[in-house]
Order: sequence, then structure tokens, then C-alpha cells
Amino acid sequence: MRVVSSALLLLFMVTVSTVSNACETSASICTTNKPGSFVLVRGEQSTSIFVESSADPAVQRVAKDFVSDIERVSGVNARSVSTVQQAKGNLVIIGVLGQSATIDDLVKRGLLDVKAISGQWEAFQRVVIDRPYSNVAKALVIVGSDRRGAIYGTYDLSEQMGVSPWHWFADVPVQKHKNLFITAGSYHDAPKVKFRGFFINDEDPSFKTWAIQHFGGVNAKMYEHVFELLLRLKANYMWPAMWGKAFNDDDPQNMIVADQMGIVMGTSHHEPMMRAQEEWHRNMDKGITGGKWDYTSNAENLRAFWRGGIERMMSKGNGQAYDSLVTVGMRGDGDEAMAEGTATNLLEKIVTDQRRLIEEVTNKPANKTPQVWALYKEVQDYYDHGMKVPDDVTLLFADDNWGQIRRLPVDDVNRAGGYGVYYHFDYVGAPRNYKWLNTNQIEKTWQQMDLAYARGARALWIVNVGDIKPMEFPISFFMKQAWNPEMMTPSALKKYPEEWSKQTFGSAQAAAIADLVTRYSKFAARRKPELIDADTFMIGSLKGEVLDGGEFGLLVDDWKKLEQDMLKVKSALSHDQLAAYLQLVEYPIAAMSNLYQLFYNVALNRRLAASKDSRANFFADAAEKAFRRDQELSDSYHQVNGGKWSGMMLQIHMGYRS
Repeated sequence: MRVVSSALLLLFMVTVSTVSNACETSASICTTNKPGSFVLVRGEQSTSIFVESSADPAVQRVAKDFVSDIERVSGVNARSVSTVQQAKGNLVIIGVLGQSATIDDLVKRGLLDVKAISGQWEAFQRVVIDRPYSNVAKALVIVGSDRRGAIYGTYDLSEQMGVSPWHWFADVPVQKHKNLFITAGSYHDAPKVKFRGFFINDEDPSFKTWAIQHFGGVNAKMYEHVFELLLRLKANYMWPAMWGKAFNDDDPQNMIVADQMGIVMGTSHHEPMMRAQEEWHRNMDKGITGGKWDYTSNAENLRAFWRGGIERMMSKGNGQAYDSLVTVGMRGDGDEAMAEGTATNLLEKIVTDQRRLIEEVTNKPANKTPQVWALYKEVQDYYDHGMKVPDDVTLLFADDNWGQIRRLPVDDVNRAGGYGVYYHFDYVGAPRNYKWLNTNQIEKTWQQMDLAYARGARALWIVNVGDIKPMEFPISFFMKQAWNPEMMTPSALKKYPEEWSKQTFGSAQAAAIADLVTRYSKFAARRKPELIDADTFMIGSLKGEVLDGGEFGLLVDDWKKLEQDMLKVKSALSHDQLAAYLQLVEYPIAAMSNLYQLFYNVALNRRLAASKDSRANFFADAAEKAFRRDQELSDSYHQVNGGKWSGMMLQIHMGYRS
């Protein structure tokens, strides 16, 4: 008779259009040529795209992406023109108000009214204009109040056409259309939360292994895809991967590419002054800095180290800074609390000294450089006990690492720097970690972030997403809510899974897939997979011919039924949808179902073996089969799309102890 050992467990169709609703909105994509519409693509003909050669690199890039997106959707090459005079017929004009002579001329001539976006943060406006030039019958003008406004106004159309923000990062197939039109009129929009982004964290071994295999490292070539994903999600801010990594030091092109694409860079809650913690240790090895990460005994070296971070931020030239949001404050080395009993006075002095460094390097008052102070873990305790924070610094509250925001603004909601929230979809730390699969319910995320917005936390929302994959669904929701929390009503929340499924997989199976991801999130949130073992749930009586699986058996039945329903939907999908389906739906469900079955069989095996019941052998075999299947499922993920995601599913999730 065999008992499963603890050692073993310690090893490790055609898509349907989603643009019909947009047909009812001005200056939006429609597949029907309504009166006054702008023809983007009809048959084999496409319009021309114009962006000035003097435009910001981020705007020039999005214009090129828009040309590519049109071809992805329609198969027709849109023509880029370098001057308005080269256009024939219709013309798309992309630019920034006050930075584009062409757009400013349209405003001056009374053809473009931009009062709705002028002076706003990241606002965009799309307008269809008749006969703006003698050689142009109609123009679609995409104008941003700033460069990211122009980017969002353009990518918003790409998404409406059928190019998912996850078209690269999850292989979501592009929805095809032969004809694309822009409805007449004008449309404008702007974000309600100023900074919106994510933190790539706890990224070893998965994200790091994947990046090394496919890009040679966590470098600019890899980050280019991450930045595009952020912008297509209408996000603008990122904390980079930091486990043994240094964003600016590992590849000097990282910060350059981020700035050229329009991403605001920061550093995590415990990495002040645009410096990665890893740089401190590297510089110590090189003899550049020395001593402990301790301001009471090593302030001079720390100030020199921090000055270097701000100097690098200002190295763009002509007194300009790379687009950044500077983290201030300090925690202990390795994201630990500082020495027990650290006085709030010390932290206040540290921030005062950091702001003095900022002033010295930038030659501007400190309040002219955007800053954030993360009140994470014990730092919030200092704040609660009276620690003073400069009014212009954004105060970043945090959740408890498990989805409950610890505190929110009470009194001064109008302080200049405002407030934000650091939230977790992934976590490494005491008492236990969770980072293998998505275990987050968007309903819980909505409740917490809706409360945060209502209480005045509107300056910054950032979420820890681990390896990015497989958090695609909650990331999409988080960024959607962050763009406009007021529009994410309970009704919109209820509809979101089906809307996401329709955008990702088309209309035919949208309702069924929405049900799958919703049930998955509910089941996965019951207990993090890293916290499950053979003793987690109760089993019933095992005497007699009929075995009672108890609570554990009922949970296993839930997962088996979900997996069966998932496979049924899979059988109805087209071939080009299968790669995305495996990543977004199939693998998470199958892997979690298998994990439950593995430990359930171990529990039955051990209980029966204890009473010398020979049926224990059957469950030993079943447990070992499930253990092998876990590896097979990971292998299938790594092999999808020619091995594109090889290395991404390596997180430990059985027998986790730390």
C-alpha cells in the first residue's frame, strides 16, 4: 500500500463585431456608413494618416501603430503622408493642441473647437470636419491636450476597430472588418484618476526567465511591449521589475524608450529618488557607495546615491527631465521596516533632505517635481501617529496586501498632492505569498477602489500585478475603472465580464466565457492556491462502499464542472482564438481544478492508508497522475504560439512554505 509522500508534493468561427454600440457615439468606429460618416476603410481603399514630423515621438509612434492596426483589421494599407497637401480624399490628422501647427490652424480658422479639452490632463477629442482643405473632403482630427491625450484618442479607436490591448501580450486575435467608418460629430474624454499603472513584481522565476529566453534580458526590447500594453489600456505609469534588477542600470535605453513612448516612470514604494534598491548593492560592490542602508549612520553616502538618481532623471538635456513621478521616503533594505522604534522625526528629515536634493539638481522648487510617498506597512503607522508630509507630495495609501485598503483620506481631501492607492493582485511577504495564478475577484476590486475614489484618492492608482500574466482580466478591469470610476457603476460592473469576453473572443461565446471567468474568480478567491494542501478542507466518512468527500469533495466537484464547461466552450471556438483562450481561460481553470484534485486525492489516500484500506492505492495513483498533469499543463502554456510564453509559468505553487 502506497502513501503519497510530502517530498513528492514539494517538487515542483469567426469573431463577431463589437463595434455596434460605438455606432451610436459621435466620432467613433462603425461598420455601417451612416450619414456624414468619415470613411476610414471601404473595400480595398483606406484613408491617409498625417502627423507632423516635429510631433513628439510618442505621437509619431501611435500614428504608426494606427496605420498597422488598420491593416490588421482590414488587410488594407493606410497611407502615411508627410504633408496635408499630399492627401487625397479623406485624411486622419493626429496631434497635440499647442504643439501642432496644423491643429492650431484648424482652431484659428474656427473649424475645430477645443474648449472641452484645453488645459486638461491627458484629454482627447475626435472631430469629423468637412472640407478643411481644398484637397481633403473630410478630416478626422484626433487632438490631445497633451501627448498622452493624443495617444489615448488614437488607441481608443484601435480598440473599437477590434484590436485588443492584449493583441500581443495575450495573442488575442484581431477582429476583421472590410469596411470601417467614423460617425459624424465630436467626442471627447479624459481620465478621472491622474496616474494609473501597475508594478511588475515578484517576477522571479517566471517573468525574468521568459524575458531572458525571448529578449536576452529584462531590457528595452521587452519593455517596449509592456509600455504599449499600458498605453492601450489607457494607463500612464509603471514601477518596473525590481528583484535583483535595476531599470535604468540594466539597460540605459529603458528610460529613454519609456519617455519616447509616453510612459511616466517611478520606483517602488521602498526605492526612493528614482533609484532601484539593487543599484545600492551594485554600487557598494564597485566601491562607489559604502556602509549600511541606514540614514542615522550613513546619510552622506545615501544622499550621494539619491542625488545620482535625480541627476539621471534630468539627463534628457536642455534642463528637461524624463517623465517621472519621484518616490520619496525610506524603508529598510530589502523592503523591510527600518530599525524598531524609528522616530517619525527621522523620516520627516529624510524627506526634507531628499526634497532639498531635488531642488539642487533640478534648479526648481521641490513642488515643481511630482513626488509620491508610499505609506506602506509600518510607514502608515508613522503617519497615523502624526508624521508630517509636504502638501504637494501625493500620499499613497495601501491595502493590507490581501485586497483590503487599510485607510483612506479623512479630512484634507483637497491637499495639493492628493492621495492614491497601492493595491495588490500578487504578493510576496509575511505570512504567506500568492503569485501563481489570478485569485482576484473584480467585484472586490471594484468595491475597494470605488470607495477609494469616493473618499478622494484620485491622484494615483497602482496595482502589483506580479508577472503581468496571468492577471490579464483583473488588470483590464482595474484600468477601465481607473480611467473613469464614475462610469463603473454596479450595473457596469455586472456587465463587464461579458463586454470583456465579447471584445476578446467575439459575441458568439461571450456570455459563456463571462460566466467561466466569473465562476473561476469566485472559486479561486476561496483560498489562494499556495495555501492549499491535503489538510485544508474537510473530508467526510470513508467507511463503507460509498466514500463521502465532504467539503473538499464538493469544492472539487465545482472545479470539475467548471473545467467541463470550459472545454465545451473551447470546442466552439475558431482556431485563431485558441492561443488566447488557453492563456486567459483554459490554463487557469484546468490548473486550479487539477490542483484541487491532486490534494483531494492525497487527503483520501492518507485517510484510507491510516486504516490500512487498500483503496488508498487508487487515490495514490490519482494524486500522482494529477502531479504529472500539473507539469503537462505548464508545458502546454509554454508551447502555445510557437513557444512565445516559454518560461512564464514557473511559479512554485505546491508545498509552498515561505
